[in-house]
Amino acid sequence: MKELKVGLKAPSFSLKNQNGETVSLKNLEEEYIVLFFYPKDNTPGCSIEAKNFTSNQKKFTKNSIATFGVSGGDQKSKENFYKKANLGVTLLADEDGAIGTKYGAYGDKIFMGKKFIGFHRKTIIIGPDRKIAKIYDKVKPAEHAEEVLDDILALKES
Repeated sequence: MKELKVGLKAPSFSLKNQNGETVSLKNLEEEYIVLFFYPKDNTPGCSIEAKNFTSNQKKFTKNSIATFGVSGGDQKSKENFYKKANLGVTLLADEDGAIGTKYGAYGDKIFMGKKFIGFHRKTIIIGPDRKIAKIYDKVKPAEHAEEVLDDILALKES
């Protein structure tokens, strides 16, 4: 599989959200799509990032931007995280990591000296042409949503 790069067509996806509804790239009508991949539900950094996207949700919606948090686990895990963290951003369950793999957000990791396979914290912006507009490999959960919003607004102006 070739590496995901800006300008390439975004890989298609169909995943279940926290309510058990299927969300597919081909059916989304918003101008921009944001996929923020995160390591695990109900963990401190992931909660901070998801809450940051939640607090900015009205600004994203107003600017025709759909935002989705994507990670492993099933629909029930997403539902639990959504309710427990009082989120307003849609969460998608990539149970086998297949979509994360297509987007370069799932693979080898090392934590405390142990190697394993899991989700990386990574964000992808998909543009109106459904091509990759921007890739973030380094994400700071506390201010990332604002950074993404600012970058999309700049893309819209250019």
